[in-house]
Amino acid sequence: MRDDIPELQSRIYSGDTQAFKELYDCFCAPLFQLALAIVHSREMAEEIVADVFIAVWRKKKSLHQVSNLKWYLYAATRNIALNYLRKYTSKKTLHLDEASLPEYEINPEAQLISNEMMRHINMAISELPPQCRLIFKLVKEDELKYREVAVLLNISIKTVENQVGIALKKLTKMRAFLTTPLPGDQ
Repeated sequence: MRDDIPELQSRIYSGDTQAFKELYDCFCAPLFQLALAIVHSREMAEEIVADVFIAVWRKKKSLHQVSNLKWYLYAATRNIALNYLRKYTSKKTLHLDEASLPEYEINPEAQLISNEMMRHINMAISELPPQCRLIFKLVKEDELKYREVAVLLNISIKTVENQVGIALKKLTKMRAFLTTPLPGDQ
């Protein structure tokens, strides 16, 4: 994630289309994953993300009132996704246990890890329960604060803490397994 979001926000407020493109490039993928986890439809998730960015551009003159643009984007995505669910499906509520995410992608720093280890890590993450996987992704990859994830998903901060703990414990076990030398490897 970028550290210059407030600067982009200011440039977008001034009508800078390049800054808007940079914001889109930075947040399109994580917002798409959040929308997809809620609506379970690739096409609908793409529409939701497009709607979020269209709304940001249309309301660019009121961006100076937004204190945390990153949080605003996630909240807008959640709200629009829930509106799509109400409008286009007969399902009244979304249970996080039913949410699924596409294959977890590791950030660029982790590219130093071997492909085999990456495969094992991705497998361990994909085996997490859906709610745990979603919370882990929002906290560790998208860098949202526990409080922000709790509000975004309408759960307690303690639940967020517990789910991240479960995910880290499972990944720590996987790491210990992968780094234990096999007999005869010394």
